Amino acid sequence: MSTDDARASILARIRRAQGRGASRPSEAELEAVETYLRAHPRGPVPRVEEDLVVRFRTRAEAMQSTTDLVDGWRAVPEAAARYLRANGLPASGCVWPQLGHVDWSGAGLALAGREARGDDLVGVTGVFAAIAETGTIVVVSGPDTPASVSLLPETHIAVVPAARIVRHMEDAFDLARSELGALPRAINFISGPSRTADIEQVMILGAHGPYRVHLIVVR
Repeated sequence: MSTDDARASILARIRRAQGRGASRPSEAELEAVETYLRAHPRGPVPRVEEDLVVRFRTRAEAMQSTTDLVDGWRAVPEAAARYLRANGLPASGCVWPQLGHVDWSGAGLALAGREARGDDLVGVTGVFAAIAETGTIVVVSGPDTPASVSLLPETHIAVVPAARIVRHMEDAFDLARSELGALPRAINFISGPSRTADIEQVMILGAHGPYRVHLIVVR
């Protein structure tokens, strides 16, 4: 049984236990959920009044990401290459297939458009959205946006279009509901490098994911 089949079976058993009968929600049930979400008021959120790009970069750097700001997509490959050179990192790795149109090789980068493998040290992704309040990027999984590219390599470079920066997490979920329709298998919220302080309260980077997160914001 596949993971999807197992999930469907579990949810069907829950529905039967609740007396709902059919294995899948009816159109009326789905509409009731959408009505509730549209009517449900937001809780209090902090004010984010300043320039969203400035706020996003400030908060991201406070979370130990590094950031860069470029004008237009043509400047992105050289910005990525510049970061890798400055940190003595390899110029090869993997990239989202969604970003295959970008001229990475022109900047001397050898990035394969595919999922990450265990030997990839650098992964380059885009973002679905970015959150100014916290300096967080939002990454959704899909055939052209494999989650492994942001999770397996030691260095994660994310390209953040300034127009996709929103104020709060709630705004990011609003975008997901309006633009994606059915939610993907995974939505990852990434706030800086992976870290843990579970052992003797000593902060260790790269415990469950990348040691480095570099964000290239594109105006």
